[in-house]
Amino acid sequence: MNMMTQLKNDALFVDQFGRGKRKLRISVTDRCNFKCVYCMPEHPEWMKKHDLLSFEELYQFCDFMVRHGIQYIRITGGEPLMRQGVVHFVEQLQALKKLGLQRISMTTNAHYLKQYAQALKQAGLDDLNISLDSLDADQFKQLTQKDLAPVLEGIQAAQDAGLPIKINTVLMQGINDDQILPLARWSVQQNIVLRFIEFMPLDGDHNWSTEHVVSEQYILETLAAEFTLTQKTNNSAQSASEPARQYLIDGHPIGIISTITNSFCGSCDRLRLTAQGEFYNCLFAPQGLNLKKEIKSLNSSIALSELNLYGALSRYIWNKEQGFHAIEQRLKNQSMNQNSRKISMHMIGG
Repeated sequence: MNMMTQLKNDALFVDQFGRGKRKLRISVTDRCNFKCVYCMPEHPEWMKKHDLLSFEELYQFCDFMVRHGIQYIRITGGEPLMRQGVVHFVEQLQALKKLGLQRISMTTNAHYLKQYAQALKQAGLDDLNISLDSLDADQFKQLTQKDLAPVLEGIQAAQDAGLPIKINTVLMQGINDDQILPLARWSVQQNIVLRFIEFMPLDGDHNWSTEHVVSEQYILETLAAEFTLTQKTNNSAQSASEPARQYLIDGHPIGIISTITNSFCGSCDRLRLTAQGEFYNCLFAPQGLNLKKEIKSLNSSIALSELNLYGALSRYIWNKEQGFHAIEQRLKNQSMNQNSRKISMHMIGG
């Protein structure tokens, strides 16, 4: 058996806690037209366009990762629809389904979705996550510096195109925590799955504090005041690795991603790559792994380039921490803080 065949037959990447990696999130740009406080710094320094990996290079990396166990690819940003060519990239990725890829997803703010929904459906996109943090137009404008109407139009366009949708709402104490019930009612009326997300320390200007977190318990108590609330049971390996704890409100599905108060890290199967080739084994990892050189070399036919990439990834992924709270404690023990990390949500996606 030659070196190339051996490499292709290797098992999926696994970390030191036995968690196999089946999901890859690819950020295709750090640019975004929104200025959400939990994500974007006040004065962002955008990646230079010539520093970004090309879609062909991103495809080569995805091909490599699918051959090593990745089954789900999510395209993120910034706002992915701001990068020209992303629809064609979705179409390109379809070829990887014969190698084991099962789903191609995208996370978007939906501002441009009215323009792109039908094309994304035709390109083979399997589903969408859409960020929507308020149904109040004035509050939405304050949160994002953009208008709400194009987002709602984008959501409708995605529904009309037949794209499955989940709505993600980041809740912040004293800012938009009054939106729990309005969004829950709207999700039932629209028959759309809604997921509330606890505010996480990934904001661009590092102003996060536990005081801003709207806890899962508070969300549940608020929902129970109006709806009949029941918890769903995770009865499959796939659902067990999902970040959201699943509930029903009057029989309608709703999720809560409670990284801070009820972490899902124990079953995490996700990996992330930024648009300029920095790889992260965890959303909260203090340091990434620069793979730009290795990814660019995949365009050659030399098996050694795959071996080099495989070796670097295997070591880095194996050393993945147990989860957010373990990383937080280690940083405290080292007298470090979150400011030591130079990457925020807008560069790595959700």
